[in-house]
Amino acid sequence: MPVANTEVFERFMPFVLTTLRLEMGCKEEEATDCALRAVFDYLEQPERYDRHQSLLRSFLTLAARRNVLDSRRSEKARIVREQKFADVVELRARPPNEEMEAAVETALALKKLERRKMKPRDLGLLELILQGESSTLTLARPLGLEELPERELKREVKQNRDRVLKQLRRLGKEDSHDES
Repeated sequence: MPVANTEVFERFMPFVLTTLRLEMGCKEEEATDCALRAVFDYLEQPERYDRHQSLLRSFLTLAARRNVLDSRRSEKARIVREQKFADVVELRARPPNEEMEAAVETALALKKLERRKMKPRDLGLLELILQGESSTLTLARPLGLEELPERELKREVKQNRDRVLKQLRRLGKEDSHDES
């Protein structure tokens, strides 16, 4: 069997490689990879080849061409997936200067609220809100509500979120009156 395997490589690889490079415009690496896959597939399952249908050289070349097409299709799909992912990340990510400004504003607002004796759990919730967090489960953590059933969790988090934001609005109004 090893002699037969070697003979398949020696006899058919040069032809398949040349065909892939000339007819499909493959670079050396792509042609070699796809041709080797075709030969290995044949050697693993020789019963798939029917010598009454075609020559072995034609069978291997066709298999290698299909491998090239599959490889290129897969590469295109990967590029599209990566681009979609990059677009989503780009949309969600804030520019560094905005993140820094938000962090500074958050810290200042939290200091003012601490002086007003706001509960630590409310401060924790507010900090997450001001940082742009919107996940119900994440917002439930500082409140200690993460064990509630989903429906009740959403209601409680929304209630607490609205209450804390109302306090923040009041603080903002008071500060604007102080500055005038």
